[in-house]
Amino acid sequence: MAQISSGRHSMGQTTLGTDAAMAKIREAFVGASLEEDFILANPDLITKNNQIRGIGENVTVGSFCEDVKLKRGLITKTDAMRQEMNLVAAKGKESSVEERAKVKEYKPLLKELDEQLAQVKVRVQEQLSWLPNLTSPEVPLGPPENNLVLRKVGEIKQFSFTPKPHTELGKELNILDIERGSQVAGKGFYYLKNELVLLRQALSMMVMTHLARQGFEPIITPLVAKERTLFGTGYFPFATGDSFQVAATGGACLIGTSEQTLIAQHMDEILDLSKGAKKYVCDSACFRTEAGNYGRMTQGMLRVHQFGKVEQIIFCSPEESDAAQLQALANEEWLLKELKIPYQVVLIAAQDMGAPGYKKYDIEGWMPSLGTYMELTSNTNLTDFQTRRLNIRFKQEQGRTQFPHTISATAFSDRLLVAIMENYQQSDGSIAIPDVLKGALGGLTEIKRK
Repeated sequence: MAQISSGRHSMGQTTLGTDAAMAKIREAFVGASLEEDFILANPDLITKNNQIRGIGENVTVGSFCEDVKLKRGLITKTDAMRQEMNLVAAKGKESSVEERAKVKEYKPLLKELDEQLAQVKVRVQEQLSWLPNLTSPEVPLGPPENNLVLRKVGEIKQFSFTPKPHTELGKELNILDIERGSQVAGKGFYYLKNELVLLRQALSMMVMTHLARQGFEPIITPLVAKERTLFGTGYFPFATGDSFQVAATGGACLIGTSEQTLIAQHMDEILDLSKGAKKYVCDSACFRTEAGNYGRMTQGMLRVHQFGKVEQIIFCSPEESDAAQLQALANEEWLLKELKIPYQVVLIAAQDMGAPGYKKYDIEGWMPSLGTYMELTSNTNLTDFQTRRLNIRFKQEQGRTQFPHTISATAFSDRLLVAIMENYQQSDGSIAIPDVLKGALGGLTEIKRK
């Protein structure tokens, strides 16, 4: 395999740090939940986690803890006052003049305390909503440059000609139209055409069938999500600027990923996980504003406002989430091995991971025209971050309810089509069809110039 400079650390170059205190701090997060009691008991750990993630500046942990204590004190006080009022009321005429006078004074005081309690509850919830998830001890510390390449798989093809970018191939073969997409919808939209549509459909059926055999339930979700859905799945308040709002739906947004609607379908429910994890696979359109400057990585289909994506979602017990994440990762690798696309598996650093994530893997495919690897899939263990915000629970054997963990992992997105087009291009400008897809395409062996 050709040696590639990816700007990332290899497996042999640890970025996990050797500081004993830091290791102890990170180990304390394993199996923990981001709940009030844990934060109160470990304010220094939470502060350090915010620093590790490079986010959480909207929350001062000390102030949060003070508000939680104030909230609990107010609840205790108002509950005691109401209990005393109920006891006096139950005595009726047998209550003393002093008792009746005392509880009469409680009424305006209770109103004042209830207003104070309502305000502090809002403050607590607002601060809690801005805290990032805890961080796996396996995650490299630091910025994106510390992302850790775990392995490279597949041979990078050495072309006897200068490989063309997918935009040029798509236009010449009449299978991709960027210009009309921009003309009709604006920059960041495209048309898939002819054989590329069939190729995409074949990929979807191949993946959906493979996952269905593993117990994933195929499902098609709404393409619009309410604010609670986006908040509960951790996209609000952290990424509000990346969502397309739909005016006619009262503030709802087009989904940025079917993860949002797949997870939120079970809000306020108690799941039955007694027979194992609950798993879904969905092929949907996704919509993102993609604000930011990414240079040449924005060309064609590489960074767009609308794209298709097949998503794997798993609800499981906390004890199963590590294995469930690896199962989803194995599915991602299976597809790229079947297609013979060279790729690398990357463990994402703390400051490159979204706030809801606990541990994240990316798979990056080789892009010949760019001479580098580029993200094809992402796979995140979110622990109970989403289920806690959406009140999704499951019953343990003892009958006690607990928040399940969730895994969100791309099976493939339209960006995989770019990798296929570029890696399978031939010297005459045609694109060979991967062997594994030829049967689904009626024996078609290549896409030729019309």
